[in-house]
Parts: sequence; C-alpha cells; structure tokens
Amino acid sequence: MLKQQQQLKITQKLSPQQIQLMKLVQLPTIAFEQRVKQELDENPALEISSEETWEEEDKYDDSYDATDEYEDNQIIQADAINVDEYLSDDEIPEYRLYANNSNEDDYVQPYREEVSFHQYLIEQLNTFRLGETDREIAEFLVGSINDNGYIRRSMRDIADDLAFTQNIYTDEQEVERILKTVIFHLEPAGIGARDLQESLIIQLKHKPQTPITELAIRILTENFETFSRKHYEKLSQKYELSDEKLKEVIQEIEKLNPKPGSSYSEGGKFTEQIVPDFTIHIVDGQLELSLNGRNTPELHISQEYAEMFKTYRDSNEKDKQKQKEAVEFIKQKLDAAKWFIDAIKQRQTTLLLTMNAIMEYQKEYFLTGDETKLKPLILKDIAESVNLDISTISRVANSKFVSTPYGTKAVRDFFSEAIKNEEGEDISTREVKKILQTIIDSEDKKKPYTDDKLMEILKEKGYPIARRTIAKYREQLDIPVARLRKEL
Repeated sequence: MLKQQQQLKITQKLSPQQIQLMKLVQLPTIAFEQRVKQELDENPALEISSEETWEEEDKYDDSYDATDEYEDNQIIQADAINVDEYLSDDEIPEYRLYANNSNEDDYVQPYREEVSFHQYLIEQLNTFRLGETDREIAEFLVGSINDNGYIRRSMRDIADDLAFTQNIYTDEQEVERILKTVIFHLEPAGIGARDLQESLIIQLKHKPQTPITELAIRILTENFETFSRKHYEKLSQKYELSDEKLKEVIQEIEKLNPKPGSSYSEGGKFTEQIVPDFTIHIVDGQLELSLNGRNTPELHISQEYAEMFKTYRDSNEKDKQKQKEAVEFIKQKLDAAKWFIDAIKQRQTTLLLTMNAIMEYQKEYFLTGDETKLKPLILKDIAESVNLDISTISRVANSKFVSTPYGTKAVRDFFSEAIKNEEGEDISTREVKKILQTIIDSEDKKKPYTDDKLMEILKEKGYPIARRTIAKYREQLDIPVARLRKEL
C-alpha cells in the first residue's frame, strides 16, 4: 500500500567555493603557484596585476578597480548584450599582426634526457661480448635489480621466469654464471648482489687489493654475522689482530655503500625543492611573522570583461536569444574569477591566523631555538584558539614550511604529544627525544648505554619513561641499539 509522508532532514554540504578554498589551503607554495597559473590560463576574466595593467587602468580613474565593476549579487539577465562589438578585431594584440622570421629567436634551449637507473645498467652490457641468449639473460637480471641495487629473487625463480615469459630455457647454474661474470662487474660496484654480505664483498673486490682489503674480504666471507654484531673481541682473537689493525679494517668496510643502487644520481629521482610558506624574524626581541610573497599574487578581474559587463548592464535589450549563451559564458567566468580571488584572500588569512597562533604558542622556542622549550601541542589546541576546524589546521600543518632564524622547519614539527614528568607537568615528547639524543651523543662509544641504562638516566633527570618507550623514541630518531653503536 502506497503512503505519503513528510520527513524533515538536516544535511550539511560544502559549497564549491568552500571546496576550492580547502584545496588551496592545503597546497604548499610551489603547488599553489602552479594552481594560480592554471587558473589564469583557463579563465580569461582573471588577470594578474602588473605595473602596465594598473597604468592603463589609471587612464580611466585613479581609484578604478575592475573588480568593483562586478559584484556577485548583481543579476545578469543574459538577454540583450551584443558581444560582437566587444570581440572585434580591435582587441587583437599587435604582436599577432606581423611576422618575425628572424633566426635570432629560433634557438631552443636543449633539454638533457634523463637516463633511468636500469637503462644505465643496460647500456653497460654493450661493453661485454655476449651471445644472444647470454645478453637476454643479462638484461632480465638487470630488470630484476631493485632501486637499492639488490636482486631479491632466487636464481631458480629467475630461470623459470625466463622460460615462461621470454621462451629462454636455461638453468639456475647458467643464470648464476651470467650474474657473477657480467652483472657483478657493472657499475656502481655491488650491483646485483643477493644480500648485504655479498654486496660488500663485491665492492671490496673492485678496489685495489691491499692487505687491509684482503683481510676485510676474508672477515666478511668467514665471519659476517660476528662483524655485523660488532663482536670485535672475537674477531681480534680469531685473526690475532691488534685494535689498530682491526680499526683499519672496520674503516675500510665503513667506506662501502650498503645500498649501491642509491649512488646512481642520474636516474629519474629528484629532490623536492622546499620553499618556505612563512618567515619568522626576531626584531628587537619580538617575533615578526610574514607570508611568503609568492603566496600573495595580486589578481583582479579583467578590465575588458568588467567593462563588457558594465556596458551590458546599461544597454538596451536586443537580440535576446542570439546573445544569451555568450552572456552566460561571461557571467560564468566573472563568477569564477571573483570566487578564486576571494578564495586566495581567505587562504592568506587562514595561513597567517594559524601560523601566528602556533608562533605565539611556541614563542620560547622561536626566541631561543632550544627544542627543549617546545611545548606539547595538538591540532585541537590551535583549532580552538583560532576558531577553525581541526581539518583546516591539519591542512596547514601537513604541507607547509616556515623559515626561522634556526633553519627551515616543517610546521607539523611544532606539534607533539605530551607526557608528564615527576612534578606532574606536561612536557613535549620532542623535548624528551632531544634529551635522549644528547645523552646518546655524549656516551662512551666503547661502552654505549643500553635502553635500561637510558631509562635510569632519564628518570634521574625527572623523566619517568618506560624502557619500551625509550626503544620507540630511539627508533624514531634512527638510533641503533647499544651493541651496534659500539666502537673501538
């Protein structure tokens, strides 16, 4: 049986403008610049301010602002504007009306073609005299090398794949032969090894052979596990080495690269450029915050489009149906331009408001540079302080950088959880990590502190932390266990 009923619902939806603002807020400086350029290319009603632009506008009125000619609340009827008169040949730029056939401007800056890591290895195979089958096996082995320079698959699996995918029937002994006679001789040294031990030995064999390198090869071949665990006393006794001799061997091995593939710098990996979004200066003992100028482009609505709208508003209606689509197009572009300009202004306000609250909260750190002065801080604290949503604060913190007198820092680094000291005060986990780092840096490397000992030292300093927490912080600081920190 059919029934009719009324139901009241409350729903919350983000407007297109709000979505646009959120997307702009989370962009770092370089990505934001690209987004502005994209919008300028796509929307003819939007222009970037320049001296020439404003000089031209000053001819009409010293206080002229093209944006003032268009307001979002003005209603366009889209009925009677004659757009043709505004799109006449007079609007064609002068540079399009003549040809320039001079060869002076024909030069194009050449681009260097980047060679991938694997292509670099393949090209080296050309220096070997290989038969067709051996060449295909060698290329397949190169393709099995990961970015760190290792082959993590067994020779049997590779032989099976050669049969199924390349129709090359061989055995694991033949694949092993190509690996050792060809792949192990490629540069950088150590490429194609199955594990760290094999890679280090290959690298040592590539070096000029001296008594020290020969001894290092022997130790790694016969007692790699003992060496990796830094049981130096056992090595000294077995090989009858003095501490000085063993130290020379260790130094020779430490020069090697545990990830030989990472030494290739010509591949398609690029370091991301970091451009600070904010700058903090100390002036007369006071903090001053500024937003990177690249985040504050001077945009305005195109004078041509604004005057087109003004003329339409004051004109008489004619050719209603004919001009309707063109007028709707103008209205759409004007709306988009105004929304984008407003979104940029709101973005600037949000960034400055958020970063200023963080700066004030962590004022002691910004004045001294002492990381132990960093207070516990979570996103909710700043959100409540500036009356913004936590998601907005998160977008600012996760992708922005600030230039300080002590270097460029990620904004998210100023947020940390809190733990309580013996006096019941909340302290930042970053403060504890900094103290932990200082203790380990000053320890006797011949007898490094264990996690239990570190726990005791921190407790004496007023930081009662469990041993497992010490281990967690140590791993986050990329500090190995005591055994691996031991030195002769």
